[in-house]
Amino acid sequence: QVQLVESGGGLVQPGGSLRLSCGVTGRFFNPNAMGWYRQAPGKQRELVATITSDGVTNYADSVKGRFTISRDNAKSALYLQMNSLKPEDTADYYCKAQARTYLRPTTDYWGQGTQVTVSS
Repeated sequence: QVQLVESGGGLVQPGGSLRLSCGVTGRFFNPNAMGWYRQAPGKQRELVATITSDGVTNYADSVKGRFTISRDNAKSALYLQMNSLKPEDTADYYCKAQARTYLRPTTDYWGQGTQVTVSS
């Protein structure tokens, strides 16, 4: 089975930076799309950034220019560099991989989430 594990979250002051990582394990074909999503308390989960296997990226307007998504296909890893963090960035961040296995067609797989808190 495909498993995703996020890491790198924590407490940071406004204006600070964090780098999130997502490791993908299991037997699967190279994910065609991966992304980061976040969910703040009392709010719905929202898209933060996505990246295709070819490196095409897409960002939510709220993070554009501050966050950078990247992936390492060889390591089956996804990253999110977050700079100039704001209190409104506080949320649980989730990694998603859209991948196919030999038993299942293309399916969305989610990590357990990592908490990011931006506060003074």
